[in-house]
Amino acid sequence: MRRHDLEPGKLIAGLVLLTAGLLRVLDATDVWETALWVLIPVVVGGLSLAALASVYLGTGRGERG
Repeated sequence: MRRHDLEPGKLIAGLVLLTAGLLRVLDATDVWETALWVLIPVVVGGLSLAALASVYLGTGRGERG
């Protein structure tokens, strides 16, 4: 099986969305109080960071054949 390239943008996006989902589940079960106005900037900021990581780290790669 061929190894795939590391894609840090997808990793960051997945971790951000996983964290946001976990916070919503904890809020729904009354374990942790999280306001919705807190989650929106966290998700938007995290996805922006993921996009920046993808653009920055994706520009230096050449095509492998």
